[in-house]
Amino acid sequence: MSKANRPLSPHLQVYRLPLTAIMSISFRFMGIGLAIGFVFLASWLIAAGAGRDTFEGYQAFFTSWFGLLLLFGWTVAFFYHACNGVRHLVWDTGRGLSNEGAAKSNPIVLGAAVVLTIITWIIGLV
Repeated sequence: MSKANRPLSPHLQVYRLPLTAIMSISFRFMGIGLAIGFVFLASWLIAAGAGRDTFEGYQAFFTSWFGLLLLFGWTVAFFYHACNGVRHLVWDTGRGLSNEGAAKSNPIVLGAAVVLTIITWIIGLV
């Protein structure tokens, strides 16, 4: 018996993950990002009660380019996680649970997250 000249199992150099798998993995990472963001939100609220100087320091951070970038990322994470969570609730009813149903709902989740993020930032900056 000759030895096969191929990988023993698929790996990321050979196998490309489907969009549903990538979205499943990113759903978990977005949840971690949200948890970190809520720590910043809690510290911002604590700073509001701690005094003017502390609060102004937080405001200066969150209105800087880096702070706005973090806030934008948290907004994306929030809406992506929320839209994907709604999809999971639909899946709990037994609808769209097939591979085809999951593939069809991927662009809906991504599009809804993008649209909701853009609308939120337009309203927030006006």
